This record gives sequence, structure tokens and C-alpha cells, in this order.
Amino acid sequence: MKVKLLSALNDNNVDVAQTSSQRQLAITIFAIAGESDRNLPLNLCLILDKSGSMHGHPIKTVIQAVEGLIDRLKVGDRISVVAFSGSAEVIIPNQVIQDPESIKSQIKSKLTASGGTAIAEGLELGITELMKGTRGAVSQAFLLTDGHGESGLRIWKWDIGRDDNKRCLQLAQKAAKLNLTINTFGFGNSWNQDLLEKIADVGGGTLAHIERPEQAVDQFSRLFGRIQSIGLTNAYLLLSLVPNVRLAELKPIAQVAPDTIELPVEPEADGSFAVRLGDLMQDVERVVLANIYLGQLPEGKQAIGHLQIRYDDPLVNEEGLLSPLMPVYADVVRAYQPTSNPQVQQSILALAKYRQTQLAEAKLQQGDRTGAATMLQTAAKTALQIGDKGAATVLQTSATRLQAGEELSEADLKKTRIVSKTVLQE
Repeated sequence: MKVKLLSALNDNNVDVAQTSSQRQLAITIFAIAGESDRNLPLNLCLILDKSGSMHGHPIKTVIQAVEGLIDRLKVGDRISVVAFSGSAEVIIPNQVIQDPESIKSQIKSKLTASGGTAIAEGLELGITELMKGTRGAVSQAFLLTDGHGESGLRIWKWDIGRDDNKRCLQLAQKAAKLNLTINTFGFGNSWNQDLLEKIADVGGGTLAHIERPEQAVDQFSRLFGRIQSIGLTNAYLLLSLVPNVRLAELKPIAQVAPDTIELPVEPEADGSFAVRLGDLMQDVERVVLANIYLGQLPEGKQAIGHLQIRYDDPLVNEEGLLSPLMPVYADVVRAYQPTSNPQVQQSILALAKYRQTQLAEAKLQQGDRTGAATMLQTAAKTALQIGDKGAATVLQTSATRLQAGEELSEADLKKTRIVSKTVLQE
């Protein structure tokens, strides 16, 4: 399995007379399978909410979705299942798939809904189970909940009890360091969208919304198909820049495909930067956008930086592999004429749609309904520019409701967040 790495500037020409020029660098990464390569074994943990609000039809549809995943697991794949309500328990310990029907029977008998929503305890047990089967496998978790985590009680200066949401984020960060990916599913419309988005974003996972119970099977299946295509794991983008070229100080790097995620940047000892990407899918592009500033550079074709991917290949049990070092060039010219790259422009607009929606949400939380409606309309227009008609419809509908003096429902807010991050799944 190899890494494919491509790059392009939104405008490859740079005016030699300008003291500072801003550019967007689009970096495309994906795994390429060789003729003898085979699919990696999966190490999958399902962390499922069985609180009282999941009783009845919701829990039945989740069981149906889980059974569908188990039927798709192959020889050599591993499965574990953790359920949580007011506390968490391991229903299926981490094991190689041998008797799928027995596993499905145990899940059906043990997954009964009652109690509260201790997400962090479930996540902690799930990480523990995943760690038992990481060798030579793609380790991923599906975390599903329909509620908020338990909040710690604060009396004046003292914290009484543990804040479940804070623990969830700490555990997600721990999982990323252990090369585990957490994908999150919000079930219904009462879940904490900020929490589930952050858990997924920290480790390069995906946030999905199961608005109606009957969507559970399709959403599980869609994401399962994505993780089945993973070829390489624990990937990092390594970026080094020449003197007079620097990263923007605020939100310098973001992923824009397949989902939009703000990516943290880690300075390396040699002055370069590392950005965790997580798992790389075969022939499915991961597109990252870097916001850079170029100072005055000599005229001519100039190398402005270098790119490399560090990754693990579980198939051959090798870690810390490096792709060939790839230079990035800009043409520094005296008679400047812009040369816009339409593909990079699409990536810029995808990120703009996400950030415009974030601004709208912030204004709404501040009570500025007019400002929120205006930003949602702007995001809708941006979505149309990139051909994302589904997102444009959702964003414009929310803007129109605010302008009419209506409140946005929990469902409206959830769907708005989802369409800002990716193309709406019908």
C-alpha cells in the first residue's frame, strides 16, 4: 500500500513586487493499493446508548443496524460491543468473528433500554476493548447516543462529581494518540452536537445524524463502507516552509474533504509542522487546505515548501513510514497575472460554507437573529457555488425561518451543522 500526494495553489503566480501575498495550498492525500494488497482486518467497537429514551423502536432499529454490520464483517475481523446508560458494561468482549449469529443473539438479549447517559464511561470501556485487537488492523469505534453527557455539579469554587463531556474529549484525545478513530452518531434531535462533533474531529472520525430511527441501518452501512476502504493508518501531514513563507496564525489548516474539520498543527523540532490525518482510505481523497503567506521571493520558479506523509501500514506491520518528499513551487513573476485554480477554489468555498455556518450559530447563541439569518443566507449561496444544493436548501430554510421570527428547532440546528461539514446524505 502506497500514499498518493498531490498539491496545488489557488494561484500559482506571485507578484515579485508584493511584500506579502496570501495563498491557499490544497493538499490531496489517499492510499493506493498494489496488486498484491488486500483489505485490512477491522477492529470495530460499537459503543451504544441504551438509556431510557432509547426504549422501544429506537433501540430496535439500532440492533437491526448492528446486525447488518456484523453480517458484513469478514474472517479475521474483530468486534466488541459496549453499552451505556447510567453506567457502562461490555456486552461483547473484543473477539475475532467466528459465530456471528451467537454475537447477534447476545446483543439482542442484553441491549435493553433504561437509565441515564454516562457517555464517558462507555467511551472509556470502548477504548479499552479496542486496544485488545489493534495489531495489524484498522481500529475504529462507532459511538451512538441520543442525549447529552452527565454534567458535573459545581458549587461556588468546588467541582462536585466528574464532568462527563470534559472526560469524553480527554478520552477522544487519548484515542487519537493510540491510533484509534472514534466516529459519532447523533440519534434523534436531543444530542449534544458540539460534543459529538469535537469527539469525531479530534481523531479524524465522522459525525453522522440519525434523525429518524429508520435511518440507522443506512447511516451505519454508509460509514462502515468507508472504513472498509481504509488502507493506511495513523497518517500525519508533514509540512516545511522556506524562509519568507509562513502559515497563517489563526486556523491555518483545515480538512475540506470528505468532511470539513479544523485541524490542529503541531510544531516539530526541526521547524516543520505536523498535522494528524488519521486513517487514509483507498482511492478516496482526503483534501487539506493550508493558509499561507509568502514574503518577497526572488523572481522565477521557487520552491516555497515541502510535503511528506508519515504513516503506518498494518498489512506489513510497519510504523513511521515516509512518502517521498514533495516540493511545492510558485512562479514569482514581474508582470503578474492571476492564474486561478478552479479545483482549489472549490475547496476554499467548502471551507467558507463551514465557517459561515459557524458564525451564524455563534450569532444565534448571542441573540443576534438578524445576523445569524444573514450568515446562513451567505452560507447557502456559497453552497450553491459548489453545487451542494442539499446544503443550500437546508441553510436557506433556516435563514428564512429566523427572518420570519420563528425559532430553529433542535432538528434544524442538527441538520444545519451536518450540512456545513459535508454534502447532505439523503
